[in-house]
Amino acid sequence: MHVGSPESLGIADLSRPDFGDAVESQPGDVPVFWACGVTPQAALMASRPPFAITHAPGYMLVTDVPDATYRLP
Repeated sequence: MHVGSPESLGIADLSRPDFGDAVESQPGDVPVFWACGVTPQAALMASRPPFAITHAPGYMLVTDVPDATYRLP
């Protein structure tokens, strides 16, 4: 998580995001950033593996397998 200056993260212009929609900030707003699935998706796009399953920005993976199936004992 990062709170504050977008420039310190390498973000030059909040009105031109790499993915998703731009946010309209108001005077006094403090930007907050957190990791999401788009970061690994960008890594996949750059590395070009022969096969990968991920999500599109704004759309998480949907499955018919219940969460309980993946619970650890």
